[in-house]
Amino acid sequence: MLLETIKGPRDVQRLSREDAVALAAEIRTFLVSAVARTGGHLGPNLGVVELTIALHRAFESPRDTIVFDTGHQSYVHKLLTGRHDFSRLRAQGGLSGYPSRAESPHDVVENSHATTALSWAAGIAQGRRLKGERDRHVVAVIGDGALTGGMAWEAINNIAVDKDLPLTIVVNDNERSYAPTTGGLAQHLATLRTTRGYERFLTWGKQTLGRTPVVGGAMYETLHGVKKGLKDIVAPQGMFEDLGLKYVGPVDGHDIDAVERALRRARSYGGPVLVHVITQKGRGYAPALAHEADRFHAVGPIDPETGEAVISSGASSPQPWTSVFEDEIARLAEERPDVVGITAAMCDPVGLGKLAAAHPDRVFDVGIAEQHATTSAAGLAFAGLHPVVAVYATFLNRAFDQVLMDVALHRAGVTFVLDRAGVTGPDGPSHHGVWDLSVLQGVPGIRLSAPRDAATLREELREALDVADAPTVVRYPKGTVPADDITAVERVGGVDVLARSEDADVLLVTVGTMARLGLDVAERLRAHGMSATVVDPRWVLPVDPELVRMAAAARLVVVVEDGSRVGGVGARVALEARDAGVATPVVAVGTPPRFMDHGTRQEVLASVGLTAQDVTRRVVEELARLEPHLEGTPVPGESPQR
Repeated sequence: MLLETIKGPRDVQRLSREDAVALAAEIRTFLVSAVARTGGHLGPNLGVVELTIALHRAFESPRDTIVFDTGHQSYVHKLLTGRHDFSRLRAQGGLSGYPSRAESPHDVVENSHATTALSWAAGIAQGRRLKGERDRHVVAVIGDGALTGGMAWEAINNIAVDKDLPLTIVVNDNERSYAPTTGGLAQHLATLRTTRGYERFLTWGKQTLGRTPVVGGAMYETLHGVKKGLKDIVAPQGMFEDLGLKYVGPVDGHDIDAVERALRRARSYGGPVLVHVITQKGRGYAPALAHEADRFHAVGPIDPETGEAVISSGASSPQPWTSVFEDEIARLAEERPDVVGITAAMCDPVGLGKLAAAHPDRVFDVGIAEQHATTSAAGLAFAGLHPVVAVYATFLNRAFDQVLMDVALHRAGVTFVLDRAGVTGPDGPSHHGVWDLSVLQGVPGIRLSAPRDAATLREELREALDVADAPTVVRYPKGTVPADDITAVERVGGVDVLARSEDADVLLVTVGTMARLGLDVAERLRAHGMSATVVDPRWVLPVDPELVRMAAAARLVVVVEDGSRVGGVGARVALEARDAGVATPVVAVGTPPRFMDHGTRQEVLASVGLTAQDVTRRVVEELARLEPHLEGTPVPGESPQR
């Protein structure tokens, strides 16, 4: 097996062309087998096998730096840099699903948010030039989907005028991000791919030269000098060249030799070059190619032969949070013609698919452009509609200024639905949605809800859409919805009381899905002679005055949230209590101010003390500080000392 002999890029460079092609086939077989067991990003990696091999043949990583935009297509890169143990991919203690500096010096950028690679690459190249390291090259690999994001074009605007910057931009053009790429750039790239003159030229090149020519390279330049206007007939790449970027391509991304020659030519140029590579997402795996919606962008464990999801024997199929939202927003849109949806290249993953199918003119896919999505939503609201911006919680961080200045300042009725809020699990530090509760706290007028189950999600979404003069937020985690079996014993103001104890020692305020944990803590406290009232505020912002009154009647308030405890709901409740003259101490229990590694949601929560036993211990310790006579009280879950 060739793959077993690859310990680093030098081993890749020593391969013959025939062996490089054979290695590509082995890697595809390995990826299908490995990812079928663990889950992960399969389609994107199958599409960049030859491209990644060519990158490591043309450049000298880690002396030359390869930066992957987003990074979910880095599995092949991991294999070629000696990381072959995929048995615990994206699991606690195993390989990350993205580049990781802790794993290898070949990995540079860990941030899996799209459109950042070009800025990273420009900074690295400029810094090395200042240090006199002109022989070290930088390569940024960015997809056509990521080029729909504004940050990429901010970088291109600066890179293009830096004529001696040793930087190669590889556009991995597979016509998709999470879904088919949309917008003007997508149409332009499609023109580059499909211009009839370009197709005729490729046919001529194959007949004359025996292989596909690298359009834009030496052959293209020669022909350009002979035949006036050939550039516009063969490939209308003027947009890139007019910006000042040398353009090479389009190149068949599954021809290792063609890609390698294009990359070597780009490297030798001495300035910024854009290499346009055409690839096929899911290449070589029939189930992926047949699944046109996303070509197996990301999968859970699957049967490698059929691509069908593997479900454990006897396992049920509980409804995902996203599915509950998808059904409800489609239902509400039938009732209200003013409801429209906005997605940043993730229509199906965020649950707007049914709405788009029923009303395609009422869903706007803006590409990977969260800032534009947010401000355009403010415009839609001004026009008399109620936009629903559905996005992963971690991605809304990128549009904070627009939420603040374009939506909130203008009192626009825009609803943000944040999927994958809180601890998400295997996607790791950049995908944990633990900052939204903190980041959004300072936005004047914003209203923020955290449903605990499907019933409260439907209820709070409907309430959010009724707000026409302020931004509203509905947030929920990744995964399946818990059973609707936590019934409020009463509702006081807007606060659901889940368990009441007269003269309670503790008021347990639970945020969203922390409700079940709060009830568990209350049971553990009761078993050891302490009492707690458990409440779900439903709308955590603004803080309900009834919650403040409940806090005044308790000895201790503990707020449990699956977001950052720094500036989170607990901090806000403490502030509101102090402003109201309430002296009851408030303890915030949430995620710490650090980046958390990948693992299952339960593993990550346990690692930061968000389990019933850990929270109970914290409550007992805090009560002991308030009432010294409780010192030595056994922590529930531990054996009492005699």
